Amino acid sequence: MAGVPSICPTLVYRDAKAAIRLLTEAFGFSQVAVYEGEDGSVLHAELAYGNGLVMLGSKGTGGVFDKAMGGAGPSGVYVVVEDVDAHHRRAAEHGAEILMEPTDQDYGSRDYMAKDAEGNIWSFGTYAPQV
Repeated sequence: MAGVPSICPTLVYRDAKAAIRLLTEAFGFSQVAVYEGEDGSVLHAELAYGNGLVMLGSKGTGGVFDKAMGGAGPSGVYVVVEDVDAHHRRAAEHGAEILMEPTDQDYGSRDYMAKDAEGNIWSFGTYAPQV
């Protein structure tokens, strides 16, 4: 299925709306869809970057996924970007917590690492695994 990612990381946040702001403003994701409950919580959101997609929602909604993720710790997501330094500058300008400045790796990639407000680790780099 062309144009449809085969794997989509899925995260839950105490403040999903703040997570959406960080991912779009600081990291350059595009908002594809956001579905809210009557109480304003984010039941499901989809954010795209390149040909990839991350899905997220609010903690405490009571759904099956929310309950299954109840005791889960932070996750890590790797995103392939073309210009690591420009992407890093944007993230830093929007207040993202930078854990590792852009660094050339022994395996040929240039990466940097950031943490969102709820402890998830976001790595951005030029390493592009092939399937």
